[in-house]
Amino acid sequence: MANIAVVPAWLKPPADVNELLPQLWARTVGRDAAGALHVGGVAVADLAATYGTPLFVVDELDFRTRAVAFRDAFADAFADLCGGADVYYASKAFTATGVTRWIAADGLHLDTASAGELELGLRGGVPPARIALHGNNKSRREIVRALEVGVGRIVVDSPAEIDVIADLARERGVVAPVMLRVTVGVEAHTHQYIATAHEDQKFGVSLASGQAEAAVARILARPELRLLGLHSHIGSQIFDLGGFEVSARRLLELHHKVERDHGVELPELDLGGGYGVAYTSEDAPLAPTEIAGRLAEIVARECLVQGIAVPRVSVEPGRAIAAPSTFTLYEVGTTKEVELDGGTRRRYVSVDGGMSDNIRTALYGADYSATVASRASTAPGVLSRVVGKHCESGDVVVRDEFLPEDLGGGDLLAVPGTGAYCRSMASNYNQLPRPGVVAVRDGSATVLVRRETPEDLLALDAG
Repeated sequence: MANIAVVPAWLKPPADVNELLPQLWARTVGRDAAGALHVGGVAVADLAATYGTPLFVVDELDFRTRAVAFRDAFADAFADLCGGADVYYASKAFTATGVTRWIAADGLHLDTASAGELELGLRGGVPPARIALHGNNKSRREIVRALEVGVGRIVVDSPAEIDVIADLARERGVVAPVMLRVTVGVEAHTHQYIATAHEDQKFGVSLASGQAEAAVARILARPELRLLGLHSHIGSQIFDLGGFEVSARRLLELHHKVERDHGVELPELDLGGGYGVAYTSEDAPLAPTEIAGRLAEIVARECLVQGIAVPRVSVEPGRAIAAPSTFTLYEVGTTKEVELDGGTRRRYVSVDGGMSDNIRTALYGADYSATVASRASTAPGVLSRVVGKHCESGDVVVRDEFLPEDLGGGDLLAVPGTGAYCRSMASNYNQLPRPGVVAVRDGSATVLVRRETPEDLLALDAG
């Protein structure tokens, strides 16, 4: 095809449109002799026939292997510094009872930010002592539930929460273990809507303004609270660890000042998460061992400078575990070419989902990749835009990808890297039922979240 739309600089025309780049796909994904995609020993055509499309397909082995890799990498890197480190899976990325069962069985901790996420953790058997409750606007009901079950930490996000948590703990005759989320003034290299440590945003208590020190004093003045330490989260989809170095330095300076001025010991330090993953061929994520080793070096050096003992460190990966383990399976409907300015053309490939199952492209300008999943193709690759079926011009799933010229209605299309913030942010826009989620391993599939039906939607309609 001549005069196609301009190719983005990072997207290279493939020598083979059937190639699967290893960094984009879960470890058991491959093609069979006929070129059709399979995962965990199950053909995607069988998954589509059984569970319908769109469908989130989780490679259970991949998910759990990534989780254990983080657990072990941080335990090893911090073993000689502080006896190890704790890895909290950030359940906001994606959670279900089946997922929290994996987390419990594999010995990770769980980070929650709502009553629903907390309940899924408890339902999956995660010990309450290994659960954290986050959130910038926790309800009294959520705090009470956390206190009643005995979560291991409640992360204080604002001065207004201090007395609320303390009063509720006093009413129940318990001491609440808390951490203080500090806004350290570090803006990670990421999208403005997912950068979470610069001053002008809703999370945390400002270090630069002195708010953090004042909040520490207020916490220590309440005997119903036990201050475990300081917490920071500097953003998401981060590939450069330089921001963590600055963040750790500032946190540990405050950590030292609190211990010195108040005569207390802060046993813990949480450096958050936000580690980047590969969505396209231009992304080069760091391995857990590299992340853990570098953070251990940073913490050890800064504690030496401050002359303090190394606190027990915790981190909160979510996307880095969930995203690469999952792909979304769609069925192609219509395809068409449109004329652009200057006589160029773009091909649009419409699928049976869209922004209701992946809002990230529209919301963040996120990039994704895609491949034909139901067969191999010998046709040349054509620059294409994968779009959904919603009544929005911004309903784009994959902005730019080379897909085979003969791609057409009825073909299956797979989009990798959708395990984080896709199903968890899904909606019923245009009254579309949300897709199901299945976990595949060793030749069998298990439903984690069943597909919604029109009857489910109607059941909520009071009319």
